[in-house]
Amino acid sequence: MSVKHILFIVTNTHVIGPKKRPTGYFFPEIAHPVEVFGNSGIAVEYVTPLGGAPTDDGYDENDPSQVAFRNGKSIRRLSRSRKLSEVDVLDYDAVFVPGGLGPMADLATDPGVKTVLARAWNAGMILGAVCHGPCSFLGVKLPDGTPLVRGRKLTAFTNKEEFGYAEDDVPFKLEDALIEEGAQFLQVEPWQPKVVVDGRLFTGRKPGIGRPLGRRNCEGNAKYVDKRVAFMSLTERLPESPSPPRPAAQ
Repeated sequence: MSVKHILFIVTNTHVIGPKKRPTGYFFPEIAHPVEVFGNSGIAVEYVTPLGGAPTDDGYDENDPSQVAFRNGKSIRRLSRSRKLSEVDVLDYDAVFVPGGLGPMADLATDPGVKTVLARAWNAGMILGAVCHGPCSFLGVKLPDGTPLVRGRKLTAFTNKEEFGYAEDDVPFKLEDALIEEGAQFLQVEPWQPKVVVDGRLFTGRKPGIGRPLGRRNCEGNAKYVDKRVAFMSLTERLPESPSPPRPAAQ
């Protein structure tokens, strides 16, 4: 059986908002899925809109999974990420977009991101995103011109969570923007885990952002278990058969 490959599209944003709040990708939202995918024998490759080393946010030295990622080889590859324009998304089996505040300032509007996600979706691939990552789906259009998210169930960082956390830093409210494009946004109480699977669209949101995690065993911590279930579900959906013939490049 051939090795499956997942393309992570990661933000290049280093600061956000009028006060130049330091930001980037949220560290566990790469560290945890990379661990799960690795344990499933799935390879991860990284791209960013501009290439190079992205900035991380939210690292917890008391989380063994995050420590392992920090000290591993995968983060070295991440630090030398390729430009999105240098890869062909059809060389991969799925696309995943981690969150953090950073994506709200670049992935939400980057034309290249929209093109890549549209090509991936139209080729029958799985798209996954967590937390603020679903902002990358905004502006992605299907061949008939309708928004990708229209009529689809999903979740993401909510308005209630943004209030008091980053409302003065982000350029828009993600929940409102997704609903405006026609998404069926599924709510949950603030800071609680939520996983939504609608066909080939996988979205999730994390609990406890900004809260001390303390020294815990990730496998026994419910707030990580739900997220891992989502990632494992994604791995189970990856195609076992050869990919269909590629459509012509767009």
